Amino acid sequence: MKTLKSFFFKHFEKLIVLSILFIIVYITYFVPYKIGFLNFFYLPIIIAGYYLGKRMAVLTAVLCILFIVLFLTLSPESFFTSETEKLYTIVSLLAWCSFLILTSAALGYLYEEKEKRIKELKAAYIGVLEILSKYLESTDRYTKGHSVRVAYLSEDIAKAMGLSANEVETVKAAALLHDIGKTEISMDIVNKAASLTESERKIIDLHPEKGAIILGPVSGVLKEAVPIVLAHHKYYFDSDKFSSGDDQRFPIGASIIAVADAYDAIVTDRPYRAGQPPWKAYEEIEKGSGRHFHPEVIKAFKTVLMNDERYRLEKM
Repeated sequence: MKTLKSFFFKHFEKLIVLSILFIIVYITYFVPYKIGFLNFFYLPIIIAGYYLGKRMAVLTAVLCILFIVLFLTLSPESFFTSETEKLYTIVSLLAWCSFLILTSAALGYLYEEKEKRIKELKAAYIGVLEILSKYLESTDRYTKGHSVRVAYLSEDIAKAMGLSANEVETVKAAALLHDIGKTEISMDIVNKAASLTESERKIIDLHPEKGAIILGPVSGVLKEAVPIVLAHHKYYFDSDKFSSGDDQRFPIGASIIAVADAYDAIVTDRPYRAGQPPWKAYEEIEKGSGRHFHPEVIKAFKTVLMNDERYRLEKM
């Protein structure tokens, strides 16, 4: 059931296009004079061009033409009646086919141009967030670059889990900003060389909430990233407690960042201890699977560590 649901949402636009196309084909089958119904085939073309791009729009147009050719072969009398000239009908059909292909190509081109602009904007704002995170961490040589490293590891884990491109971008943006709440906390505590006291730990633990408050004014742009920032220090076994209603769920992005954050903290040198090797960090994190960390995230995390030379997981 879960696989079927995942397939449905992954291919939602394609299924909509195919459904509309087959409904039109079904109706056309029962229409006595089919040539007057041809313009309805522009509907699946428009939807395919708007949501799926040029290639899918053209393929849909070709599929529409093949259906009409099939109808023409099986039931020529529904196109050529005694009142119509055969040459006129053939020219009309050829013109319809040409405009259908041109419309699909034009709409697909506009869709791809729109997607290109969106990607450029996303790349620009991710770049700005990366610069911001580097600036915020520039005063501490131990955490310098931490958010950027967590962001790229989170991105790799999200891809390994098969998340959509939009979800991967959201996880990366949230990872770049996951510690922004620490700017509201005294740097004496954040950069403390020794272990934190209980009261100092409680103050540090407030940084996800503080981060969500800071990001509140720009929640329109980072709407999906804010809940991830808020929840990135919640434990996996607390995920049921996190939701305040049935319409809210523990974001998978928060679970991904929690693993990436823990990994970077373990392998990076700190004032009070040296960084551990990747395999040691994995062993420590893997112990928390199902309790502190999401088991599926741990599986994807291991895949990334095993297959990516940047991490070089050894001694497994």
